Amino acid sequence: MKRFLIVCTLWFASHSVAHASTVLTSIKPIQLIALEIMHNTSQPDVILASNTSPHDYALRPSDVKSIRKADLVIWFGNDLEPFLTKVLEQQSNVLTLSDIKGLELREYEGDHHDHDGHDHGSHDPHFWLGYEPTKQVAKAIAHKLAEVDKANSETYFANLAQFESKLTAQQQAIDTQLSSVKQAGYFVFHDAYGYFEQDFGLNQLGFFTVSPDRKPGAKTLISIRKALVSEQAKCVFSEPQFTPAVVKSVTRGSEAKVGVLDPIGSDVEVAAGGYFTLKQNLADSFSNCLQP
Repeated sequence: MKRFLIVCTLWFASHSVAHASTVLTSIKPIQLIALEIMHNTSQPDVILASNTSPHDYALRPSDVKSIRKADLVIWFGNDLEPFLTKVLEQQSNVLTLSDIKGLELREYEGDHHDHDGHDHGSHDPHFWLGYEPTKQVAKAIAHKLAEVDKANSETYFANLAQFESKLTAQQQAIDTQLSSVKQAGYFVFHDAYGYFEQDFGLNQLGFFTVSPDRKPGAKTLISIRKALVSEQAKCVFSEPQFTPAVVKSVTRGSEAKVGVLDPIGSDVEVAAGGYFTLKQNLADSFSNCLQP
């Protein structure tokens, strides 16, 4: 009898606790934002490892299993993670960030987003590097989580308010930090930083390639080399995921410095504050490389 009572007590105790949602995100930057909104509830998982490109990723059976088990899957959309499009058609609880009404996305100029027969959409998907779209995405995530997991809805909205407050404070701090380098010209490895550059008025002179999976053309390299020789650019930025010898070759013999920008925070710990570390690391890279 005693044993029966203990078992019943344990069963009721375990079932009275609010169910923590299983949330799966497509890429690390989305995971870091979701993590802030889910603070004190549970932790979101991620499909793509930091060193993996979403353009040519193939889902593994274990990925599909995780997707099917998730209470909510959060992704940007077909333009950034085409490998998820088909599998998510059969998924009930999905938040597609590119479908957020009024999401302030940067429009690509001309047709430079269309290459090698792959159209990567007319809008820049690197929304997490911009203040406004990140705020909009965080709000959408909080509302969706509150809908999926009503028991924790108050926590999600409290976390959202805290996230927005930190976001605004960091925006002002970075603006002050970068105020002295706004005129300094530089080149980036690929066209991923438009939101950040617009927010802080930075002077990007060009990029080696539209997308990391496409090699830069000879004409591009010649024009970058000329700009470096004539000292128009102070810095050339590579990326940790792609460290092409081409960056070293164009800077050889010039006064330009070489910096590193990491748009997805590959080395950032998945913990509270991780999203803000990603943004701060970018600010520090720009600041350090562009200083006179």
